[in-house]
Amino acid sequence: MDEATRLAEKMAALTALGFERVESPPVTTESFPVSGGRYRISAVRPSMGTLVSVTAIHASVHQAQEAMGRAFAEMDRVVGLLNRYDPGSAVTCLSAEGRIELPPPELSTVVSLAREYHDLSLGAFDITVQPLVDLCRRSAPVRSAGNGEPVRSAENGGPGPAAPRPPSRPEIREALELVDGNAVRVGSRSITLGKGGMGLTLDGIAKGYVVDVMAKCLQADGIRDYLINGGGDIRAGGKREDGEAWRVAVQSPLKDGTYPDVLTVPAGAVATSGSYEIYFDGERTCHHIVSSMTGMSPRPWQSVTVVAPTAVAADALATAVFVMGPERGLTFIDSLPDCACLIIDEANRQLRSRGWRSAAEVQ
Repeated sequence: MDEATRLAEKMAALTALGFERVESPPVTTESFPVSGGRYRISAVRPSMGTLVSVTAIHASVHQAQEAMGRAFAEMDRVVGLLNRYDPGSAVTCLSAEGRIELPPPELSTVVSLAREYHDLSLGAFDITVQPLVDLCRRSAPVRSAGNGEPVRSAENGGPGPAAPRPPSRPEIREALELVDGNAVRVGSRSITLGKGGMGLTLDGIAKGYVVDVMAKCLQADGIRDYLINGGGDIRAGGKREDGEAWRVAVQSPLKDGTYPDVLTVPAGAVATSGSYEIYFDGERTCHHIVSSMTGMSPRPWQSVTVVAPTAVAADALATAVFVMGPERGLTFIDSLPDCACLIIDEANRQLRSRGWRSAAEVQ
């Protein structure tokens, strides 16, 4: 595992502490020669509540660094459009007004893709669950510190720690009235939310989209061998410096430094959805993944890792499977071409789809 990936893992806990966006030049860069007259070049910078790392294998350090710079610049531009924590972003304006005319094409693309995954998953993936997430955050303002210990905040306006309280049934029913993925309409010149008071969260799909955008930038600049790690949303192209496929380790939900499995990614993407990153009560029964059908956070599984052709697909499908649950989720993934998943339940047991292949199995 390279230094860029290690740094990204260490900083992933920033999401739980509310650091949704940070802009700065790359904080870590390195390059060193490898076989065949090529170099391994890595760069890391903060964004999307984590550290985003790019590693490339290329004959020209300068060309790789230039390509990475353009990829990071494009990342910043797209994040600025899709960041719901930015009051001036396009998605924030859409949620506030219920309609946006002449939306940025990136927003139209992501919302259109979200509608496709909503339909494909029969509603399990739903970007209109924002009222439910907000309800959980207000009712039980507890966050993960990244080390397994909850950190309480005064998000409800109080001066000190707030006692966690799960949302009541009436509160959930009221919030569910504003949740309807079918009410999101994407036209040629506008996006409309069909119910007043609706709100969108692109958290389950935007990061994957951004990673795919970065991959396109690298490919357009002639970078064929690369690995992008956007805080666990990973896109790989080509091969490592040794000619082997890139390897990706699945993080343990316990965050104890162990890895339940390691898989090879010849070309494609990996993403994980988990209940252990952002949660709102001490028991972690109320977290950032909520079901649009029940209004509650699914249990009793801890994480879902999905392999798919693109990061946006892996991102959305991991969230959908988490909401579906193991039995339905595994059947769903098995029905999709070039997709596989690993589910870890509360007892840390591993449930695998038919297409899941660990690195040991492909050697």
